Amino acid sequence: MAIIGTGNTKSIVVTGHSIGGAIASLCTLWLLSYLQHISSSVSVLCITFGSPLLGNKSFSNAILKEKWGTNFCHIVSKHDIMPRLLFAPTIPHSTKLNLLLQFWQMSMICPSFGKLAVQVSDNEKAELFNFVMSYLHAATQDGEGCESFLFHPFGSYLFVSEDGALCVDSPVIVIRMMHLTFATSSPASSIEDHLKYGEYVDKLSLEFLVQRNSMQVNISESSYEAGLEFAVQSAGIANQESAIEPAKECLKIARRIGPSPTQNVAHLAVTLSKVVPYRAEIEWYKAWCDDQSDQMGYYDMFKRRGSSKRGMKVNMNRHILARFWDKVINMLETNELPGDFEMIPKWYNASQFYKLLVEPLDIAEYYGKQMHKTKGHYIKHGRDRRYAIFDRWWKDRVDTREENNGRSKFASLTQDSCFWARVEEAREWLNNVRSECDTSKLVVLWGNIENFENYAMKLVENKEVSQDVLAQNSSYSMWLEDLREMRELNAKVEIV
Repeated sequence: MAIIGTGNTKSIVVTGHSIGGAIASLCTLWLLSYLQHISSSVSVLCITFGSPLLGNKSFSNAILKEKWGTNFCHIVSKHDIMPRLLFAPTIPHSTKLNLLLQFWQMSMICPSFGKLAVQVSDNEKAELFNFVMSYLHAATQDGEGCESFLFHPFGSYLFVSEDGALCVDSPVIVIRMMHLTFATSSPASSIEDHLKYGEYVDKLSLEFLVQRNSMQVNISESSYEAGLEFAVQSAGIANQESAIEPAKECLKIARRIGPSPTQNVAHLAVTLSKVVPYRAEIEWYKAWCDDQSDQMGYYDMFKRRGSSKRGMKVNMNRHILARFWDKVINMLETNELPGDFEMIPKWYNASQFYKLLVEPLDIAEYYGKQMHKTKGHYIKHGRDRRYAIFDRWWKDRVDTREENNGRSKFASLTQDSCFWARVEEAREWLNNVRSECDTSKLVVLWGNIENFENYAMKLVENKEVSQDVLAQNSSYSMWLEDLREMRELNAKVEIV
């Protein structure tokens, strides 16, 4: 580790070879996590040499989401088996598990590397090489971007050879280049190359200093084609006819791998405008429910909707909106959207409005179909993950000004989207009171009931509920009436 810089700005460079590279990566992740809370004037760069892979795809995505990918540069030589070793899920039986451990020991104890390598027979080297190569070849042929691998790359990868270097950062392209460059190796070189990083670095440094370019390009070629030729040669596979075209295609894919996160946000905004009418229809349905003479309100009308066409239409719209927001969350989690997407007011406001409008319908569907009797109550057992995510977006938003201070009229939407689920739990508690004989259990039930009553009264007093909550025949109003009757009955029993 080295600390560079003067004054208020400093840079920390963490390096490591082989297993040391994996440790350096973990150390860097700890530093990045720690420094983001205490200082913005310290930058961290991790450079690894021949490091094995460290984590799975979720691990890689988490690093990208934190925007830490640019803090890592993994240098990989075209023959080194160590960075590719963990692509194979298990080691062949005949080579035994000790062979893998020996390779790891080789990387940590460089002076002993040669002696340990001698202990491994040529047949074992060949078997391990072919085994790793077969997994790389098979997995890189699928169309899903090498999803079968347990381990997944992150950060930038600099592929080095005697002819130069090639840098890529797309995980899919990194894995494919791991395969294409390794295909030119031999069992012996796949082990020996693990100790040549010093030579590669010296050579690349010298070429950079003297600005030497050994590639001759036909002036009639376009700059793009010339760039591809240069990249293929730098990766050290220009002499392998079978690898040249796949490598070029691989680099072309990297260039067109998809729209940028910023472009995706723009496209998503267009899609949002297309689903707004479905949301508007649900708003109209709520207004219609509030105007009905039976005075049940939005929640209970949908819960008891039966086979009404209006209710069926709203239910269909509910599913359309759910699919849209699930797609948004999936794009964010797969790094197709900017890392600060949830901090954009347009999106956290839209998600909050959706949650307050639609989650009561989800709760009505859950209890209307008696799903709580088999799965348990909604908040713990039935709530969709998207709503918890939206809760976090709303809580973490930049503009946290209280919007309910001095509210002069009831909210258009109840500010607790799980309010009706709490009402359903309170109804069960009250029903249990009627049949419970155990005094200690009754104390707990009454405690739960009183806590909810106080909570609901506070929401009503602050006008943080919609008027449908107070509708004469709503579940909440009926619960209040049942609670009053229960207390009157208990009072009479105590007098007697």
